[in-house]
Amino acid sequence: MIIKNVDLDGQLTDVRLADGLIAEIDDNLTGLNMIDGHGGALIPGLHDHHIHLNGTAAAMNSVRCGPPEVTAAAKLIEVLNKPGSGWLRGVGYHHSVAGEIDRAWLDEHGPDRPIRIQHRGGRLWILNSLAMNELELSEPNNGRFYDADLHIRKTSSFPDLRPLIQKLLSWGITGVTEVTPSNSIAEFNHYLKNTAPLRVTVMGKAALSDLGHNQVGPLKLHYHDHDLPELDNLATEINAAHNRGRNVAAHCVTRAELMLTLAAIEQAGPLAGDRIEHAAIADEAAIDWMKKLDMIVVTQPNFIAERVDAYVEDVEPHDLPHLWRLKSFQDVGLKLAAGSDAPFGDPNPWKAMAAAVSRPSGFENEAISPETALALYTKPVNDAGAPARQIAVGEQADICLLDCNWADARRDLAVVNVRATWIGGELVYHLVD
Repeated sequence: MIIKNVDLDGQLTDVRLADGLIAEIDDNLTGLNMIDGHGGALIPGLHDHHIHLNGTAAAMNSVRCGPPEVTAAAKLIEVLNKPGSGWLRGVGYHHSVAGEIDRAWLDEHGPDRPIRIQHRGGRLWILNSLAMNELELSEPNNGRFYDADLHIRKTSSFPDLRPLIQKLLSWGITGVTEVTPSNSIAEFNHYLKNTAPLRVTVMGKAALSDLGHNQVGPLKLHYHDHDLPELDNLATEINAAHNRGRNVAAHCVTRAELMLTLAAIEQAGPLAGDRIEHAAIADEAAIDWMKKLDMIVVTQPNFIAERVDAYVEDVEPHDLPHLWRLKSFQDVGLKLAAGSDAPFGDPNPWKAMAAAVSRPSGFENEAISPETALALYTKPVNDAGAPARQIAVGEQADICLLDCNWADARRDLAVVNVRATWIGGELVYHLVD
């Protein structure tokens, strides 16, 4: 296949794809199978380095229950009571909408059907009485379940991933890293069977180590302030993964989570490729420590835009300058990549890149350039810490074509559209002209 008239480094040229690779870059290429690029920028395919596929697919068929769509109790009551039957699944709830809602609140204000609503933080589900009866659950009486996904989901099958995959392809995403900590062999097989044509790496439990499969990603460490393990125990867990040649990827949203994780990795001994997920609050001491241990940081630029009002209200003032940093990580040379954390964040990578470039008032010091933002999403599938991939002869033909040149795209990444996406040289998405 030949892609005609594409923008590469500010120049119009043609690109030939063959045998899954970028085979030739030159002017006036000819052949039988050609697509006109209309002067759009040709860039490496994007990779979401932190996404929950099943959760995001399910969220596409769920009711939005929090900001920005729902910001008041009256609106929440309205969206919950729209016509429907069977289970009602809500996502994205935040206490700013109607306070700490519970079983009684849902029984009073919701429809006569089983309801389960997920807090936007991901750990909390809120159920009404009908839902608890369906699941044969009696405690806690207030219907607020923390870290109980296996109980909540026992009536659910894996969701259809096809609509989500088509949406990802339309954004130029050619690969994802699935990071759900509960992923075990059943989930791994589900992803391998149902995620084509995306390139997928799957994090999860220690049991995945037994598979010896090249799509198995790091061991996901997922602890919270209320259940942090002893330092020696965490170091032992990390060391066991390292001894099997497997990296770790640690959920670190709070200062305590990050400090304990870094101490445990230092005690166990870091392994090249170990990751810190989020690094939501990182002061200079933490940044220096991550650099010393050669950590890869996988962050979410979208959150600072999506949740800024709540952060200003809820985060301690002294921590606001340390929140969802980017430029400070870049300045010290930390290995840095990005992902959406969908469904807890917007899965659209172009909105996230725009948020990295144009941060909200008060957080501008951590803004980065459009080129650096793009680089966060163009790292190799299995190495979020590597340099960004390039459009070059011999490179894998996982690429996407924009609807404008890069000079125009960089002015506002949020409005960029993708005209076509290729994976392994195969056209997997094409916006009809």
